[in-house]
Amino acid sequence: MALSNEQKTEIEGVLQKILDMTVPVHKKRPRRLAEMFLVLVDKKDWAEYYQLIPNPRCLNGVKEQLSKNAYKDPLQVYEDINLVFLNAMFYNEETSQISRDAGTLKRVLDDEWHKRPLPLPPVTLPKTSAQVAHNVPLPTHAVASSSSTPAAAPSQPPEVAPQPAPVPTATPTPPAPPRMSPVPMTLAPATPVAATASVPRSPERPITPEMDVEGGGSPEPETSAQDMALDGESDAIVQQLEKGLPRWQGFDDVGWSQGIPEEHFLSIVEAISKHTDSQGNRPASSLEAVPEDVNEEKKYQSSASFDKDMSCLFLKARRWYELGSEAYGNILLLQRLYQALVSTEPPSGPPYASKTNFAGLPAAPGTARPLHSTGPEGVPGVTSYRVPTRDRQFIDEIQYKGWTVKLADWVHLSNCDDPSRPIIGQVFRCWTSDEPSKKGRPSLTVCWYFRPEQTFHPATRQFWENEVFKAGHFADHPIEDLVEKVAVQFTARHIRGRPRPPYWYPGWPLYVCDSRYNDRERIFVKIKNWNSCVPEEVRKSATFMPIYPFERPVFPRRFSSPFMSGKPIKAPGGIGDALERQEGEKLEGGGTGRKRARRANTGLTGRSELTDRVGQSKGVYVGPPVQDAVLATPAYQYQMQQGQYGRASAPPQRPAVDRSIGTAAGATVLGHNALTERLPSETAKLFDRDPETNEVLWFAAPPIDVAHPPGPQYSLEYLNFLARKRKKTEHSANSMDVDAPPKKAAEVRPTVTEQIKSVLSMLEL
Repeated sequence: MALSNEQKTEIEGVLQKILDMTVPVHKKRPRRLAEMFLVLVDKKDWAEYYQLIPNPRCLNGVKEQLSKNAYKDPLQVYEDINLVFLNAMFYNEETSQISRDAGTLKRVLDDEWHKRPLPLPPVTLPKTSAQVAHNVPLPTHAVASSSSTPAAAPSQPPEVAPQPAPVPTATPTPPAPPRMSPVPMTLAPATPVAATASVPRSPERPITPEMDVEGGGSPEPETSAQDMALDGESDAIVQQLEKGLPRWQGFDDVGWSQGIPEEHFLSIVEAISKHTDSQGNRPASSLEAVPEDVNEEKKYQSSASFDKDMSCLFLKARRWYELGSEAYGNILLLQRLYQALVSTEPPSGPPYASKTNFAGLPAAPGTARPLHSTGPEGVPGVTSYRVPTRDRQFIDEIQYKGWTVKLADWVHLSNCDDPSRPIIGQVFRCWTSDEPSKKGRPSLTVCWYFRPEQTFHPATRQFWENEVFKAGHFADHPIEDLVEKVAVQFTARHIRGRPRPPYWYPGWPLYVCDSRYNDRERIFVKIKNWNSCVPEEVRKSATFMPIYPFERPVFPRRFSSPFMSGKPIKAPGGIGDALERQEGEKLEGGGTGRKRARRANTGLTGRSELTDRVGQSKGVYVGPPVQDAVLATPAYQYQMQQGQYGRASAPPQRPAVDRSIGTAAGATVLGHNALTERLPSETAKLFDRDPETNEVLWFAAPPIDVAHPPGPQYSLEYLNFLARKRKKTEHSANSMDVDAPPKKAAEVRPTVTEQIKSVLSMLEL
């Protein structure tokens, strides 16, 4: 069967994107990367090429075959285009320009293919490729730069290695989140297989001296330029430490389901495989794209082994896709559906439908409101500002699906609004319900942490990589909402090392927190006392989250606002400014809080003026220039209009001078046609750096070779006056009142005897 018109149109769009891909050339017109791959090389001049390459391909040949309707399957077209670039990377040296151009166009192919409604390509290399025929791996730049899909993976799924291979550090783009090597397990829909998944033990790491960082210290400890890692060294320092850290040993044999009938195994798998969302999409297609490794046994010995195999499958898929992607959200949606199906109260179905994506709470960070609050109709109140204690029995820990969750652990929880962005929370209480309808059901009370896209912030604010913000919301989640355990480090420890087990293992998600976020007033406040952010039981504990230290402090990369990236993003946050609460205005949940006087015409700044608008300033900035994008943002223009009309009584502020390097180099004049490149680390190390920000010092112009005019000096008359004044002060009894008239001597009144004698003498008696 030939390709449909829709498929043919989408594939032609992918080819056109590849053909239009260009790179700028200094003082010349842009260079088209596809020029070298349009036609095949001559057989007479390049006979060796046809001896080594099993299936030569070129872009013009693929385009011609597509126009003749010679392809029967879209994946055949993908394989031929992919072979064009794989052949070029095989035949040419890894450092050659042709090999690098081929790697770039391969990434364009993968990105554009996955953006369109086309069948997902296989994650392994084609069997007809030269790499498979000669057993040669892909070049380093092709493997390290693959971001959209794991299409550049080796032909066989790699086994878990004791030490992960280091990632090149010269690339200016941020590295992809660490991927955990696929766990050797699989799930066959038709016939269950036995759970034999195991993770090999890593070699023991040499004992590293434990580093104690005081929890109540400064949020950003002072570091000198000598102690701060340079741009190119940061990745190497982190990778060198993580390479030797102990590896996670896999799920524990605790908390697995025991009461699943064997005859229900197949129906559960089919329910997950055939589930469709409200728009008719089938999330299981993302799960099926993960490589499989079928075991020999044909039957599960117990429901616990089936439950463990399913958890291993979801874990493998979570590590395969990038957090925040649509495929990652599909995996978490199916995991939450599975955990609901094997719970004590499964949903009704099939078909299974849920307005909350099967999550236990009907609202999430950015949309949730406190209990008993008065808000827009339809917005449920699910959070509180303190840990609830009614109708519950507190316990030390909860064991669920191989995890042991206890006080002060950080976890990922199901997000009803966006499954691809799981809720980050710290456990403040583990408990079982005393309510008659939920008697004995285990649950967690967690404090939420917001992601940058779940906050309202100025367009110019910058964020660290994987930065989150502590909120004042406490929420009760059923244990079925648990996705996995994660870790959150406060700044003082994050820049100095990585958490020790069991708080974190390489491959687990890791976040950094530097500030609190008040979603009622949209205010960011830097955390000065870290102890106030964790449960009281662990505040003074010396064993809570110790770290393996770096050789020197390493700050995370900095990014611009996720709403300034130019890509559409569906999130509850946005570009906005702080909200000033008026006097007597009621808080959410009742009350007026503390009173705040109006600050009109006083010259004082309100609390909204004191919020942290700029964000992070330390660390390497890898985001795009935002000066022009900020001015072009409709939200920013709206704020400017609101500021002009809403603050007429405020004193005029002096406009800030833009002293950025982009403005000095003329980027503002060029507008969106300006191209910026990161300074290579080999060049940056030759120049001096700012001792506070660790950024290269730059100057808008070279120094002028002229004599500097002398500064103003005091006149001889004034110096003479100062000398006379100092001399008079030294000889005066009243040295503190030099310019005032001398004080009168204190008058002493005579005694009574003296007064009688004076009167008698006057009377001459």
